[in-house]
Amino acid sequence: LKDPRGREIVLRLCAQADVFSENFKSGAMDALGFSAEALARLNPRLIAVSHKGFLPGPYEHRTALDEVVQMMGGLAYMTGPPGRPLRAGTSVNDIMGGMFAAIGVLAALVERRETGRGKLVRAALFENCAFLVSQHMAAYGVTGKALPPMSVRVSAWGIYDVFETADGQQIFFSVVTDSQWAAFCEAVGWQARLADPALKTNTLRVVARPTLIPEVAALLKAMTRAEIVALAERAGLPYAPIARPEDLFDDPHLNASGGLADT
Repeated sequence: LKDPRGREIVLRLCAQADVFSENFKSGAMDALGFSAEALARLNPRLIAVSHKGFLPGPYEHRTALDEVVQMMGGLAYMTGPPGRPLRAGTSVNDIMGGMFAAIGVLAALVERRETGRGKLVRAALFENCAFLVSQHMAAYGVTGKALPPMSVRVSAWGIYDVFETADGQQIFFSVVTDSQWAAFCEAVGWQARLADPALKTNTLRVVARPTLIPEVAALLKAMTRAEIVALAERAGLPYAPIARPEDLFDDPHLNASGGLADT
C-alpha cells in the first residue's frame, strides 16, 4: 500500500468492490489515504470493514491480542482457577471479531438495497470479550455479588460435572431438569431417591450436591464410558465424552455431515 503501484491496484479494486476489509492499527489506513471517508468518495456503495483491538475510545491506540483482551475483559479470570487467570482454549475473540464483522457486512448489504450507499462496519476484540462475559456482568448487576471463576462456581444444576469411569476415561454427565432426574433414577434403579422430597426439584438437588455428587460419582465410577453413554442415550440425558481436538478427525457425526474436508 505504500508503493504507488500497489496503491493504484487497491484503488481500482475499491472502485468496483462491494466490501473492503482491513485490520491495520488505528490510524494506519488514514495515513495511507484509505480512510472510510476517502473510500466512500471513491465508491459510495462500498462497505468498509475495520477490524481493531478496540473501538474508538481511550484504548483505541493500544496493541491488542486475543490473550490481552481475555485478561482485561474478565474472560481469563472466569476461566482459570482462583488467582490463576487462564486464557480460553481457543482464540475466541479473533474468531468472533471476524464473525461480528461478517454479520455487520450482511446487515449493511441489506441496508444498501434501500439506501444505495455503503457504510463503515467496525468490530473489535475487547468489545467481543465484554460481550462474552456479559452474562456474568448481568449476574452481578442483578445480585450485587461478584461471581467466582467458573472452575469453582456453584453449579446451577444438581448434576452437571465431569466424572471418572471404570475404564479410566472421563465423561461429562448431567441431569438438569426434573423430568431428566426421574428418567435417571428409573434407569439406575434409584427409586428411593426419586421419592425423596429433599431431591424433588433441581433447586433442592443443587443444595444437596455435597452428598449427591459423591453418590453419582461412585455409581458412574463402576461403569465404563461406553456403558454410561448407553445409559444417557436411553434416558435422554445430556452427556459428552471428553475429547481432544485431534479426536474430531474421526468424529462420526462431523464426518457424516460433511463438516470435515481433506486438505
